[in-house]
Amino acid sequence: MRHLMNPLDFTVEELENLFVLANDIEKNPAKYAHVCAGKKLATCFYEPSTRTRLSFEAAMYNLGGNVLGFSDAGNSSAAKGESVADTIRMISCYADICAMRHPKEGAPLVASEASSVPVINAGDGGHQHPTQTLTDLLTIRSLKGHLDNLTIGLCGDLKFGRTVHSLVDALSRYKGMRFIFISPDELRIPDYITEMLDEKKIPYEEVIRLEDKMPELDILYMTRVQKERFFNEEDYIRLKDFYILNKAKMRLAPQDMLVLHPLPRVNEISTDVDSDPRAVYFKQAQYGVYVRMALIMTLLELTA
Repeated sequence: MRHLMNPLDFTVEELENLFVLANDIEKNPAKYAHVCAGKKLATCFYEPSTRTRLSFEAAMYNLGGNVLGFSDAGNSSAAKGESVADTIRMISCYADICAMRHPKEGAPLVASEASSVPVINAGDGGHQHPTQTLTDLLTIRSLKGHLDNLTIGLCGDLKFGRTVHSLVDALSRYKGMRFIFISPDELRIPDYITEMLDEKKIPYEEVIRLEDKMPELDILYMTRVQKERFFNEEDYIRLKDFYILNKAKMRLAPQDMLVLHPLPRVNEISTDVDSDPRAVYFKQAQYGVYVRMALIMTLLELTA
């Protein structure tokens, strides 16, 4: 039995197989419509989510399975003090697989150690968000045709952004990668990420101005400044509109650059960018359903 806690839990070869399956699901949805008939997915979300929770539910329904769970810790026995380990032991009695989001780093790992069904980390604090990373990788691979030899700019909240941390981890295994980290000093990428890149001799830059680097990018990965990660509201208000991607900035970018965003968007991408064919963040959300379908099948060891 396998779990997914971190995007590095799958080898590059296993990821390739997963993406091939996801692309086949995209092209032939009817072929997979009953693969999970009789199976149940538990969605245990201890903090708010729209895309991740609903895409997991859509994925399971698209595979012919069923969904149970909770979208608020206040609606579960966690409100009574039940531990994550005890909760997953109970969930294991009712479901075949579990997707868990939790504000505490490492909580899904604790759950996986007590579980008798596969557990998927659907986001743990500011740590990891592996299924968003799989979504990002599938989007890039599907639209660019490859996952190597790319210059990727990551912009915004790089300190607390678990999607950024997971994506850099995953892409660091592909050859020819170059990272440009674009953030204010207060939200710069954590040292453990740059130390990992130094160790692997992967080139990167840390800059403040987005405009200066737009012409160099193959991918621009925008992120929001996350109010829920701040202890001081004054700091949030000061930084929340530090970067706003608009049409004027897009004119500086190559014609084949792609703009990704894990969503939700607040102010960091102007709505006038949405009509630009390079803006693929809503298409990215659709790829999230395909890759989660493929992941559920893989962890349950099911075939079409």
